[in-house]
Amino acid sequence: MPDSPIPPRRSLALSTAAAVVFTLVTWQVAVDGPLLDADERAGREFVRRGWLAELFADLGGVPVAVPVLLVVAVGTAWRARARGVRQWWLPGVVAVGAMALVPLVVVPLKELTDRGGTAVTPGTGFYPSGHTATAAVAYGCAALLVLPWLRGRRGRRWLVGGCLAVNLGVGAGLVRQGYHWPLDVVGSWCLAVLLLTAVAGVVSRSSCRTSAGTPSRRSGPS
Repeated sequence: MPDSPIPPRRSLALSTAAAVVFTLVTWQVAVDGPLLDADERAGREFVRRGWLAELFADLGGVPVAVPVLLVVAVGTAWRARARGVRQWWLPGVVAVGAMALVPLVVVPLKELTDRGGTAVTPGTGFYPSGHTATAAVAYGCAALLVLPWLRGRRGRRWLVGGCLAVNLGVGAGLVRQGYHWPLDVVGSWCLAVLLLTAVAGVVSRSSCRTSAGTPSRRSGPS
């Protein structure tokens, strides 16, 4: 039976830290606190528009990120069903459900906080970043669905590292292009961590047992 995508203790620590940081950042945005001054200064310094930053920023768009998740969800579900995994459909459904929750959480927060945009994108409703949350949840869930099927630790590390690199690139691209302030991105990463730890728990419990209730012969590193 493969290792859990995120060990329980680490999952609890990650979700707790994410909740604390998200609460602090959201509070500062809501009350226009002093942290926003430092955030906006850093954001203005970081803006350097270019094609590479735009490319990474676009990876957070729904037309790019969501199809990736759907393809992975269908592919891993098909493979699990073929291998006789019990509840082969559950991890994919939970992952897609987590993706569906993103706009249901992000949009009301944008309206409640009503944060102003940058000089490049004036207006309000910029916290948290929808593109950042979409990318983090879509690519993060896709990685969680694939992890149990990888046999070697090296492959797992490459997958997790690649997922983190893409999401860092999306966040940096959005700030570098002047589409969002840094804290808009940080807030969305925190939201994504909360959703991803929940998905990881479902994947670890349901994707690795056969219909007979025994561990699948397809297993990761022992």
